[in-house]
Amino acid sequence: MEITKKDLLDKTHYGLKIYAFILKEFYPNETVVSLSGRKCKPAKNPFTNHSVTLMLEEVDQVFLFQDSQDESFKGDPFDFAAKYFNVSGDELLNLLNKEMHLNIGVNPWHKENDLKIEVVTEEPRPKLILPKFSYFKAPVTNTVPEKEVSIIDVYHLIKYEFKEQTETLRNISEKKEARAYKAANFDYVTFSGVFTKRSDAELVKHSGYLAIDFDHVSDLPGLSDNLLNDEYFDTEILFTSPSGDGLKWIIAIDITENSHRDWFMAIKRYIKETYQLEVDNAGKDVSRACFLPHYSNIYLHPKYHN
Repeated sequence: MEITKKDLLDKTHYGLKIYAFILKEFYPNETVVSLSGRKCKPAKNPFTNHSVTLMLEEVDQVFLFQDSQDESFKGDPFDFAAKYFNVSGDELLNLLNKEMHLNIGVNPWHKENDLKIEVVTEEPRPKLILPKFSYFKAPVTNTVPEKEVSIIDVYHLIKYEFKEQTETLRNISEKKEARAYKAANFDYVTFSGVFTKRSDAELVKHSGYLAIDFDHVSDLPGLSDNLLNDEYFDTEILFTSPSGDGLKWIIAIDITENSHRDWFMAIKRYIKETYQLEVDNAGKDVSRACFLPHYSNIYLHPKYHN
């Protein structure tokens, strides 16, 4: 069955739920759309530095968007969705149908429940408490943190930023030159905690996260699948390294049971025995720096999307 824009508009309250679905990806613990009559209250715009300038208004049975500070930023729900999914036309329509579980064209006796997105809430949902860790601006010789961030912040940074640096790095063939470029041009985080300065001795608070580096992996998709399906560890976030031939695997640990170093050594042995792979030994250091690349297919644990 060919899906039309009208089919989607009819299933999404003139496209309003399309906006809500996408905004929920950026702001999972917030009321993202508040409707009053034919207009919505100004909402955060994830494509303009998260400023509260996104305006939604119903015009002729379709909700149109515009940024109050950027007149060129405007369009309909499908234009907005195209900015997020980076696809258009029939591919976009089919993707929205699938991702939003709208079940257009599906046998009504064997369909999933229609997507329910809360547009207006009388009481805010309890917020997920997110551990914080330190963010540092390039170069890596800068050891004073810029700010504290959460894993959701890093997810959006990796998914949407750093494309130019990453592409440049991967086009450098000489290893020494590539290492120097990465050190000079990539922002980084210390996933395992908040620091006053990047040094194990300057740890303020451990985040409860442990970063495992896999370098020079021959089968990235295969290893990714294995890690995501590991029976003992839940993946918090997983992404390809700046070089493009490694993985960064972030998992949760309980430091009330064992020290950061003890956790690392135990997990290193587990990975060796289970996957026959060695991991970067620098992960034993709580202040281990992790460079942030661009990677649009980054994985984030579903609990952060709810």
